[in-house]
Amino acid sequence: MTAPRATPAVTVRLRRPPQLSRVADRFVPEVDLDRVERRWKALQAENPRYFDGDILHVLGHSRNGHGGVTIHVAPTSYRFYAVERPGRDAHGGEPIDCGVRPLGAKAFTMVDGRVAMARRSRSVAFYPGEWEFVPGGGLETGDDPARAVLRELAEETPYEAIAPPVAIAFLYDPGALSWEVIHRIEARPRADRANDAHAWEHADRALVEPGRWPEPLCAVARAMLGLRDT
Repeated sequence: MTAPRATPAVTVRLRRPPQLSRVADRFVPEVDLDRVERRWKALQAENPRYFDGDILHVLGHSRNGHGGVTIHVAPTSYRFYAVERPGRDAHGGEPIDCGVRPLGAKAFTMVDGRVAMARRSRSVAFYPGEWEFVPGGGLETGDDPARAVLRELAEETPYEAIAPPVAIAFLYDPGALSWEVIHRIEARPRADRANDAHAWEHADRALVEPGRWPEPLCAVARAMLGLRDT
């Protein structure tokens, strides 16, 4: 088993939206690509929803003054992140640390004073069965964090934003090996209620009174709690 390389815990509070600095060259990890392919195929067989699209890998970040941060990113393939998931696959393959640390976006979504949360399904790679704040998801190559979090809001919840998302922090999630831009969203139920079904990643969802957080709460959600009043 290749243990994930340690990344220091980092939280950067934001007073303005982050800027993305994009590198055109793809990030290709220096690992055994045949081994990656074998584990990827095994994971796909276990979960046919796995799709090898492009994601953004965080190369690093730098503070740019006035409460902002520049995030340096490069495109890479999702499979290099997927094979890092903990646990053996059906063929006994173990996690492979490719060094991929994707960029994602999450939010505290406030609906009439309560916070939107969901319990992750048992089929997800990270934090199965644990509660998280929604929405959340990875950025596509042409994305920016605000656009991504609104897309995930539409996909994962029956709510719509009543104002633009406000970026409040940038943090590293060691449990999911990802970097996240944290937002605050004021929302309301969508009139058409078109998304009353759970997203496949979630087994349950709820609007929660602040302070009455469900358990088990995933590690990144706990890290976010200190940012709620930012």
